[in-house]
Amino acid sequence: MAKEQLFFEKELSWLSFNERVLQEAADSSVPVVERVRFLGIFSNNLDEFFRVRVADVRRKALIEKEHGETPVSAKLLVKMQDKVLQLQSQFDAIYKDVTRQLSKHKIYFVEPDKLSAFHIEWLEQYFKDNVLKHIRPIIPSSTRHLIDLLNDNTTYLAVQISNNNQRQYIIIDVPTDEVSRFVLLPAEKSKVKKEVILLDDIITLNLKTIFRGFFEFEDICAYSFKLTRDAEYYIEDEIDQSLVEQMSESLKQRFSSDPTRVVYDREMPPEMLQFLKKQLHISDTNEGLLPGGRYRNFKDFIGYPNFGRKYLENSSLPALTNQQFANHDSAFDAISEKDILLYYPYHTFDHFTELVRQAAFDPAVTHIRLNIYRVAKNSRIIHSLMDAVKNGKKVSVVVELKARFDEENNIEWSRIMTDAGIKVQFGIPTLKIHSKLCLIHRLEGNETVRYAHLGTGNFHEKTAKIYTDFSLFTRHEEITREVENVFDFIQHSYKRFKFYHLMVSPINTRLGITQMIDQEISNARLGKKAEISVKVNNLVDEPIILKLYEASQAGVKIRMIIRGMCALVPGVKGLSENIEIISIVDRFLEHPRVMIFENNGDKKVYISSADWMTRNIEHRIEVSCPIYEETLKQRIIDIFELQFKDTTKARLIDAEQTNQYVSRGNRKKLRSQVEIYNYLKNVEKTYKSPDNK
Repeated sequence: MAKEQLFFEKELSWLSFNERVLQEAADSSVPVVERVRFLGIFSNNLDEFFRVRVADVRRKALIEKEHGETPVSAKLLVKMQDKVLQLQSQFDAIYKDVTRQLSKHKIYFVEPDKLSAFHIEWLEQYFKDNVLKHIRPIIPSSTRHLIDLLNDNTTYLAVQISNNNQRQYIIIDVPTDEVSRFVLLPAEKSKVKKEVILLDDIITLNLKTIFRGFFEFEDICAYSFKLTRDAEYYIEDEIDQSLVEQMSESLKQRFSSDPTRVVYDREMPPEMLQFLKKQLHISDTNEGLLPGGRYRNFKDFIGYPNFGRKYLENSSLPALTNQQFANHDSAFDAISEKDILLYYPYHTFDHFTELVRQAAFDPAVTHIRLNIYRVAKNSRIIHSLMDAVKNGKKVSVVVELKARFDEENNIEWSRIMTDAGIKVQFGIPTLKIHSKLCLIHRLEGNETVRYAHLGTGNFHEKTAKIYTDFSLFTRHEEITREVENVFDFIQHSYKRFKFYHLMVSPINTRLGITQMIDQEISNARLGKKAEISVKVNNLVDEPIILKLYEASQAGVKIRMIIRGMCALVPGVKGLSENIEIISIVDRFLEHPRVMIFENNGDKKVYISSADWMTRNIEHRIEVSCPIYEETLKQRIIDIFELQFKDTTKARLIDAEQTNQYVSRGNRKKLRSQVEIYNYLKNVEKTYKSPDNK
């Protein structure tokens, strides 16, 4: 069978995922404010797609052209472009529908030509008081081209100043970091009617205020545009610089890299467009030059405020308190009772931040070790680690400087922590550190006891409220010893470590997964029950996909939940007819990685930081942890089953990538994220401490 029949092209599969996000924006059963926010998520996702995926394929296309190879990547670029244009057309139609629905609830996006004299006067003052001080005009010239002056993914207004048949162009950025993109106009007559204007339009209305006294003009107008740059960067291994210095230089490379996409207002005058193309070094045939609507950077709509009634957005699901933690004086006593499994955002992330806070002052704690991939900008966790140093504890933190789009945040935190006396390490330059580990040494009697956290998500207070992720807290002697070995491997990668419980990339993850799949194949051939259930964000590693095809052909029943890219083609007779894949897009971002192997009745259950991608298996440090406590093992299985029974938000991944919703048939309507919340709420309600048995 040809390769193109065995594997979906991962870039097209990713666009199919973003189409599922767009489906949520189109779904009339979704509260209308949430629909606006899904438009923002779609836009933000598409920005990243161009920064990473399109840039990568474009580089490959150039290499193929230079070497006279078959233009596989160039053909893929055309397919990607066609799909993006199709999705953008859907986006525009959905945006119009959403604005109509908002108007039914007396919420209106007001355009400048519809403003009353009262509002125009109010906006002139609002602009002078709140916006003007943030306006930073950029005047390009023959020696200062825009390609070197503009930021990635910022909304810009190209201003055309006309006087005596002469034109001059000036660029203004829309300062959404300093001023809200959405401004609620004061009520003029009806107090029920809510009128909202975008910051872009406020600036356009006040162009004369900006330039009067500096330029002579007969006419002045502005049109929006945005560029997206290649997100790749390069590090010279032999340069005599620290890794922090190299990363700082590499981020400057990204700033000056070529645009992979320029989106502009399709109403922009031809002469202005020609000016931009020249300044941004874009040819007329560039497939990344895309006409669009009036507004750019819909990613800001992720934070669109609800100006109306509460029912216009999702009802809240208050984060649950874990009763095992709540029923003990300290987090260490709770973990000592038995392993604890949390599932965010259904559970509060405060349990982890509280563990670190207690460790910072607990006299028995001697050493805290943590690895950071992404953290919040005002991280309580890091502040607790700095407090721990003040209390005389040893604190070691591994910071991943190459966490894409969080590099600057991590560089800054590494400097702050170093100044605070924390031992900061940057791991292995050739391997991204993507594991989610915390290890605490505690002196109990004459013995040092290790407490560990192993998770599927980052130590990030903000994303823990919107990403679903598992966290395991344990003092299991063998597991915590192997967690220590992971930290030692990061520090001394030349040493050889063996792991008997954890699967650690790049050491034994591929071997461990392959062996467990092989065991299911063997059991199926012996007529035993053989099943594999997997949940990951992305499945694109070809050796694993081929092994899953082999398992399907042997009769192993395989069920998978894949949120994003999926290169495996399910349901193909003679190849993958025993493989069923769904994808769930709902109010929370599905993020955990889970593996469940039937193992002849003695199920093996793992949580993991690793997706099934070659980079996660071979080029990153990732950790998959077995769940040994039977109650917790069953809990993960129950949650997976609830998700696979979803009849509301689950889509089938099929050979045509049609994104059809899972058929409800005669089954009851089941929305898994809500059902999981209710399930865990009942778990906490029925918890009994050992003293109350």
